[in-house]
Amino acid sequence: MTTGATDSPASLYGNASLAFGVLGLITAVLGSYVGIAFPVLFGALGVTLGALGLAKRLHRVRCMVGLATGAMALLYFVFLLATFGG
Repeated sequence: MTTGATDSPASLYGNASLAFGVLGLITAVLGSYVGIAFPVLFGALGVTLGALGLAKRLHRVRCMVGLATGAMALLYFVFLLATFGG
């Protein structure tokens, strides 16, 4: 019988992905006030942690929502740059 912790850092992928994805989407809406760096950073972290969580098969719904919202934050700026970037 082991007395160690049963949780691992990988169990936080779903919560962290969800938080970063939502933060990325919120800061993308407020992009004119906070700039482009924060939405891209938060969106990229949401996508990365969501993909890692899906690969580990932990908290799939949270990981998928974090991945989707983070991707929307990233794709919003990619769309803006492709449209108005010249």
